Amino acid sequence: MEQLVTEKVDIFWKGIESGVKKCGQVIVTFLEKKAKKSWFQVYVGEEEVPWEQWIVNAEMRQPKSEDWQEFNANLVSTLLKALNVMLTHTSSEHGRTTAPLITNVTGISPLPIKIAVKVGGVELG
Repeated sequence: MEQLVTEKVDIFWKGIESGVKKCGQVIVTFLEKKAKKSWFQVYVGEEEVPWEQWIVNAEMRQPKSEDWQEFNANLVSTLLKALNVMLTHTSSEHGRTTAPLITNVTGISPLPIKIAVKVGGVELG
């Protein structure tokens, strides 16, 4: 999981550095495997269905040299608020009942996960 996140962050950073647009998104989608059925309710395999998605918007800004402390304080505050929202949601009764049952514990996550990186509206990597 750590390697996947590191790869996506690297792709995001390279996209921001090389692109004209200095903003983008990291989109984390949690999926659930469900039985896929045909028109006549015949089982034809499994499909991955999204059940939760988090979109993290990021913008690269260069503060003036005298504003570094204020910039860092605002960045820390913004990140803490975002993490607090995520933790509050996922630990709430609604958050716990939304998650599908874990039926398989193989792979990097018990539930399939997709991480997409967009810079300037274009998906990278």
